[in-house]
Amino acid sequence: LQRAGLAAALDAPDIRHAILRGGTGDVMLAVYEWSGRFQQQLQLDWTRLRDPEDITRAVTAIAAMRRATAEFPTALGSALGYGAQVMGRAPDCVRRVIDVSGDGINNQGFGPRLAYRHFPFDGITVNGLVIPGDDAAVVAHYRGKVLHGPGAFLELADGFADFERAMGRKLFREISDVRLGGLPVR
Repeated sequence: LQRAGLAAALDAPDIRHAILRGGTGDVMLAVYEWSGRFQQQLQLDWTRLRDPEDITRAVTAIAAMRRATAEFPTALGSALGYGAQVMGRAPDCVRRVIDVSGDGINNQGFGPRLAYRHFPFDGITVNGLVIPGDDAAVVAHYRGKVLHGPGAFLELADGFADFERAMGRKLFREISDVRLGGLPVR
């Protein structure tokens, strides 16, 4: 549902418009899947989205992604560390954002704070999208430990069926550099 929701949100007319005519310059996108400590996999390497065909290719690639593992622990520190490494290979960008979405708190390996201490996160904002379900602690975990950097924000999805709407809202805010509120810079 997360992969389908991301693909559908990226393909939505308002997101396409924001990417192509938003005035913020080119949008670059890379997508990786994460779960446990050693379960990160790059699914879409850095792709420039500068015309409708680029977006369509990215949407098709994301929609075709298949889960690389059948085990689902939550290793947020490892996921963030991997993201910092992917970001280290990114083309030069005005804004650098890592999006982390999930439905659980860190339950394997090191946590986000150690990732921020030991990986290069200078100039990188980490935003979150949480599917809280029955565990209210997930929202507090993301707010207190995952969000990072200037203007970091959290978007909530009301269950997995609401993921597409929440991701669309999140992407629009990020692409358009809309700031509705944010965390103080640490």
